[in-house]
Amino acid sequence: MKHIPAMLSVVGVAFAIAGCSEPQESAQNTSPESAPTGSGSPTAPPAAPVIKTVPKGEKVKVAFVTNNPSDYWTIARKGCDKADAELADLEYEFRMPAGGTAPEQTQIIDDLLSKGVQGIAISPVDPSGQTSMLNDTASKALVITQDSDAANSSRACYVGTDNHAAGVQAGEEIKKALPNGGKIMVFVGSKDAQNAIDRYTGIQDALKGSKVEIIDLRTDGTDHGKAKDNASDTLTKYPDVAALVGLWSYNGPAILEAVKDAGKIGKVKIICFDEEIATVAGVKSGAISATIVQQPYKFGYEALKLMDKVLHGDTKAIPANKQMIIPTRAITKANIAAFEAEMTKLRSGK
Repeated sequence: MKHIPAMLSVVGVAFAIAGCSEPQESAQNTSPESAPTGSGSPTAPPAAPVIKTVPKGEKVKVAFVTNNPSDYWTIARKGCDKADAELADLEYEFRMPAGGTAPEQTQIIDDLLSKGVQGIAISPVDPSGQTSMLNDTASKALVITQDSDAANSSRACYVGTDNHAAGVQAGEEIKKALPNGGKIMVFVGSKDAQNAIDRYTGIQDALKGSKVEIIDLRTDGTDHGKAKDNASDTLTKYPDVAALVGLWSYNGPAILEAVKDAGKIGKVKIICFDEEIATVAGVKSGAISATIVQQPYKFGYEALKLMDKVLHGDTKAIPANKQMIIPTRAITKANIAAFEAEMTKLRSGK
């Protein structure tokens, strides 16, 4: 284990950078019941974060904070471990909020700052509601978002998926699964998370002009049991539903269980995101038509490498648009074998 003092003396100069010049759309719901549309009311430009750098050779301490304890993050951690092994002047912590809530993330951030952590890569649960917390954190440490962005905050950069493009990709797979159209239900943990907003609007955009009809978007608060119940309730209340779509990693396995219990495998199509073990098995068996996979390994790897560079003075490592986009892939039965072999290798850390 690498060691670093609890508080480092900053001998580098403070370097200020502006926020994203073209802010992404953010959740600005006017009521808890309002569904995400991807558009929000105008907000003031985010304050420029002050990045305190240290000389090369001096240790820096960073952290990677997830938005829930899903298996999805196991692969991201392997990427973090790989970067950590390559960076002699870096030490990191990997933290997961057990309940997947914003208050838990705030507690984690407070704890990390009290330990003198200088850089934090976080997937915010509620970007809009957490803007103030992120801005405050950015005044004390380097903040980058990963997996879910908060473009209207003072974060220095986003590392992850173009979630709108991923949603469009999912929409195309939905149309392939339902060539004659049909009704679908969409599920997610929180409708306020930026990745949820962007994926949902991407699906909506892809389905424009098609015969596919979205019934609704149902949330589960990252409760896996409720995620399955939501899918089961849909199958009961809407016997003519043609497909169930999950936006977050655990939604795929939850939907799959519900469809199996209802005896509707093959009759109700499933399109989801990410590569949980049950999801991969479902694609392999044909029960799941497609899953849109990100590259969480690169989220972890690139986030730590970026923080190490920036904290050691290479502030130009941050892209001009403050985004480091990592592309997604559509995985179906046709390419699942190669993908499964790749995931086995990544999970083993080899």
